[in-house]
Amino acid sequence: MSAELSSLNPPPQPIAREVEVIGLVGYAHGTSHFFHLLLPPLFPWLMPEFGLSFTQAGLLMTVFFVVSGSGQAVGGFAVDRFGALRVLQGGMLCFILAALLLAVATGPAGLVAAAALAGLGNSIFHPADFTLLNRRVSPHMLGHAFSTHGLMGYLGWAAAPLFHTFLAGHFGWRVSAAAAAIPAGLALLALTLRRAQLHEGQLTDTATHAAAAPAVSTFAFMREPTVWLCFVFFLFITTAFGALQNYGQAVFHALYGLPLTAAAGALSGYLAAGAGGTLLGGFLSSRESGDRQQHERQIAWVLTFAALLALVLASGKVGAGWVIPLAVGIGFCVGIAGPSRDLMVRHAATSRFGQAAYGRVYGFVYSGLDIGLAAAPLLLGPLMDAGRFSAVLVAVAMLQGVAILTALSVGRQVESA
Repeated sequence: MSAELSSLNPPPQPIAREVEVIGLVGYAHGTSHFFHLLLPPLFPWLMPEFGLSFTQAGLLMTVFFVVSGSGQAVGGFAVDRFGALRVLQGGMLCFILAALLLAVATGPAGLVAAAALAGLGNSIFHPADFTLLNRRVSPHMLGHAFSTHGLMGYLGWAAAPLFHTFLAGHFGWRVSAAAAAIPAGLALLALTLRRAQLHEGQLTDTATHAAAAPAVSTFAFMREPTVWLCFVFFLFITTAFGALQNYGQAVFHALYGLPLTAAAGALSGYLAAGAGGTLLGGFLSSRESGDRQQHERQIAWVLTFAALLALVLASGKVGAGWVIPLAVGIGFCVGIAGPSRDLMVRHAATSRFGQAAYGRVYGFVYSGLDIGLAAAPLLLGPLMDAGRFSAVLVAVAMLQGVAILTALSVGRQVESA
C-alpha cells in the first residue's frame, strides 16, 4: 500500500511556493471559521432585539450548518469538476454578502437568510482546502500544512467573539456585522492576486497523476466503510465542539457566575488553546512510526483527557478561577487531535481511490462536521433553556467518548486494507 500512496504524492515543490500555498489556504480557512461565529457572539444583542429564545437563536446556527453540510457534499464534486480555487473564491463572495445582509436585517427572516448564505459560503472550504493542500504540498510537509490549516481555523474562531463583542459593545451589532466583511474581502483579494500559484500546481498535478487514480465509479467512495467511519467521527466530535462553541459563554456565566466578559474570555481561551494544540499536533503527526494506527491512537489519548476535563467542569465543584484553565485544557487536547484527524481522512481517501476523489471524499466526510455543528444547538438548546448547564458539559464528554471509539475503528479498517 505504501508504494501506491507514494505514487499519488505531488512532485517536490520549492519550499517558498509550498509555504505560500499553505499560508493562502490557511488564511482562507481562518476566515471561514471566523464566519462560523458571525452570529453567536451577537446573540446578547440579537436575542432581545428580535425576541429570540436560546433555542430559537440556536436554530440560526442549525440553518447555517444544515446548508453548509448539504452543500459540502455537493461542493466536493464541484471541486473535482471545476477546480478548488474557483470554488474557494465563490465561498468568499458568499461570506461578504452574508455579513452585509446581516447588517441590514430587520427581522428574523433576515437573520435566517444571512445564516443560510454564510452556510453556503462555508460549504466549500474543506473539500477545496484539502484538495489544494494534498495536491500542492509534499508528503513530509503535510502534517505541518494540516497543522497550520487547523491553527488558522482556531485563530478565526478565537478572534470572532472578541471582534464582535468589542465592536457591538462600542458601535452596535450592525456595525460589527458589516465589519465582518473585511477579512473575507482581504482573503478574496489575496486568492485572486496569487491565483497563478494555486492554478499552476493544481493543473500540473491533475495531468501528472490522472493515471495513478484507480478506475472507480463516481460514487464508489460511498461503499467504503472507512469513509463512513470518518463521517461518524466528525459527526460526534463536532457536536461536542458545537456545544461549547455556541453555549460555552452562557454555560460558564450561569454555572460559575463569571461576568460575560470573563466567560467570553474562557471561550476564546478554549479556542486559542486549540490553536496551540494544533501546532503541537502537527509535529506529533509528522513523526514516522512503525504503528500503522499512530494517528488514531493519538486522537484517542488526547480526546480522553479532554473528556475528563469536561467532566471536572460539569461537576461544578471547582472554583470559578479554574474555569479558564480547564477550558484551555480541553481546547488544547482537541487541537492536538486536529492534524492526526486530517491525516486519518487522507489515508481513508487514498487507500482506495487516489487523488481523483479528494474533493468528493473530503466533502462527504467533512459534511459530518457541519451536521454535528447543526445538531448541537438542537440537542443542547433545550437543556440550556431548562437551566441544566452541567448536563451540557456531561454531553460534551460523552460525545467525545463515542468519537474515540470511532477513530480506533477507522485505524483497524485502514490497517486491514
